[in-house]
Amino acid sequence: LHVSTRWAQLECLSSCRLPSHSYYIWYKNGQQIQSQTSSTNSGNFNSADSFSCAVEGHEDFPSPPVCVDGQTCNRVIYTDRSICAFKGSSVDISCTYSSFETIRSKVWFSPERPHQWQSPSQPEDLSEDSQFAGRVQVLESETGRSTLRITDLTESDSAQYHFKFTTRSFEWRSSLPGTTLTVTDLHVSVNSLHRYTSELWAQLECHSSCRLPARSSYIWYKSGQQVQSQTSSTYSVYFNYADSYSCAVKGHEDFPSPPVCVDGQTCNRVIYTDRSICAFKGSSVDISCTYSSYETIRSKFWFSPERSHQWQSPSQPEDLSEDSQFAGRVQVLERWRGRSTLRITDLTESDSAQYHFKYTTRNFEWRSSLPGTTLTVTALQVQVTRITVHQSDTEAELKCHSSCSPAGRLSYVWFKNRQKVTGVETSSFKGRVYPGDIISCALKGHENYGSPPVCE
Repeated sequence: LHVSTRWAQLECLSSCRLPSHSYYIWYKNGQQIQSQTSSTNSGNFNSADSFSCAVEGHEDFPSPPVCVDGQTCNRVIYTDRSICAFKGSSVDISCTYSSFETIRSKVWFSPERPHQWQSPSQPEDLSEDSQFAGRVQVLESETGRSTLRITDLTESDSAQYHFKFTTRSFEWRSSLPGTTLTVTDLHVSVNSLHRYTSELWAQLECHSSCRLPARSSYIWYKSGQQVQSQTSSTYSVYFNYADSYSCAVKGHEDFPSPPVCVDGQTCNRVIYTDRSICAFKGSSVDISCTYSSYETIRSKFWFSPERSHQWQSPSQPEDLSEDSQFAGRVQVLERWRGRSTLRITDLTESDSAQYHFKYTTRNFEWRSSLPGTTLTVTALQVQVTRITVHQSDTEAELKCHSSCSPAGRLSYVWFKNRQKVTGVETSSFKGRVYPGDIISCALKGHENYGSPPVCE
C-alpha cells in the first residue's frame, strides 16, 4: 500500500445555523487535534486518515468520520449513538469500519470496564469479561460491518461500547463516543388518586428510565389478566383495593413491569425475583417470588405451563411436586411470609421451561397471563477458537462454552487426557496439543458434569 499526501480544506457543516461564536473540535483517526477550533481545517492529509468534527460543549454528537481521499481510510462509524433496551432482552450494537491496511485483530470493549483489564490503558475483548460470559456474540454478516450481540441484559450492562481494530502500524482507539446502551425496566406509577364515597379513582402511568419510541403501544394488566381496551402509556381507572396493575410495551410482552397495588400493599399480586435463570446440568436451582393477597390464601403451588399435557384438565394447572418428571427433586421453601421458593435439584436439560406460582382464595385465583421465570438448563461444550499447526505439534486456543451464562463469578476446570490441568480456572485454555490428545472442561465443583471431550 502507498500512502499519498494531498492538500485539502475541510469544513464542519450542519443543516441549521449554529451560533457565530461556536468553537469546533477536530478529530484525526478518532483522536482530538488540539490546535484546531474553527469550522474549517486545511492542510496536507494522508489518504489513510479520517477526519471528524464536533461543536465544543456537544462532543457527544460528532460528525461521522470521513476519508479525505477514497473510501478505505481508517474509520469506525456506529449505527446508533444510543440504544434503549429492556432488562432481560437482547440487543445488537453495530458499526461499519474500514482500514487502510490489513486488519490483524478486532474487538468490542467497554471503557467503563478498565478495572477488569490487566492494564487499564489496554482495552480487552468483552467476550473475555466474566460479567458477559456466555452472553456475547460478535457477528460479521458482511465485510466491514461488525455487530456485538448481548443477550439476557442486566441493568449493569448499561454502558458505552466501542469497536477497536489493529493493523501492522495502526490501532483504532478513538476518543470519539461509541454507542451508549441503557438497560431499562418498566414501572407503573400512581400519578393521582381520588377517593369518592363508594369508589376509588386513579391515574396510572407506564414509564421507563430511557426514552421509548414515541408511537409505542402499551398493554395493561389487571391482577395479571390483560385489559383489552388500553393501549396508551397512561390508564385512568376506577379500581378495587384488591386489584394490582402492570404494563408492557407491545412487542415486548416478555418484559412487563412488576405489578403494583394502587393503594396499600395487600392487593393480589405475584412478583418473580428473576425473569430468567441459567443453570448447569446436574446442579440445583432456586426459583423465587414474593406474593400478596387481599384475602386469606387457601392453597398455593408452583407449576409449569409446558407440562399441561400431564394435567387432568389442560386448563387446570397442577402442582409440580405431583409431576413424575420432578419426583424426589422438588422442594417448596417458605422462609418468611409472602415469599415462596421452588428448589429443583439434579437438573436435566428437559427441565428448561417457564415456571409460575399460583394461589387461590375464597373469591380469587391468581393465574396470571404475565410471564413467570424462565429456566434454561445448559451443558458445557469445548469450542476451538484458534489453531496454529507446527511441525511436531499444534498450538490450540479453546473455550469452555455454554448456551447461557449462570449468575456469579465462575471457575472452570480443564482436563487433558483425563488429567486435571493445573493453574487454569478461566473459560479459556491455551496450550500445545499432540495427536490423540483429549481435552474437556467442567465447572469447578461440578466436575461430574463436564463437557464431551474433543480430540486433536
